[in-house]
Amino acid sequence: MKLEEVAERLGLEFWVRADPEVEVRGGYVSDLLSDVLAHAEAGDLWITHQRHLNVVAVAKLRGVAGIVLARGLQPGPETLRRAQQEGVNLLTSPEDAFDTAGRLHRLLFP
Repeated sequence: MKLEEVAERLGLEFWVRADPEVEVRGGYVSDLLSDVLAHAEAGDLWITHQRHLNVVAVAKLRGVAGIVLARGLQPGPETLRRAQQEGVNLLTSPEDAFDTAGRLHRLLFP
């Protein structure tokens, strides 16, 4: 399912709309960058509470469909700039990580 549709159906807000047509194949929830580097897969939508600039580098390396900041957390200006420069989709969810992941799973794997 395309990221644009996932965002609409889950009520996610785009902060950086780099490639809304990217295919979302799954999800990954973690706040440990090393864990995401080791286990997230290309096409996953990464749900996290981390807002610092390094999340963009990790997302780019792993080829995730985008980063979702849970609980309505907003990216800092440096993170926002880096996501724009690197072409990484960056979104926020008003819900916590657990609920966001659960809704994503039900959407992708009914």
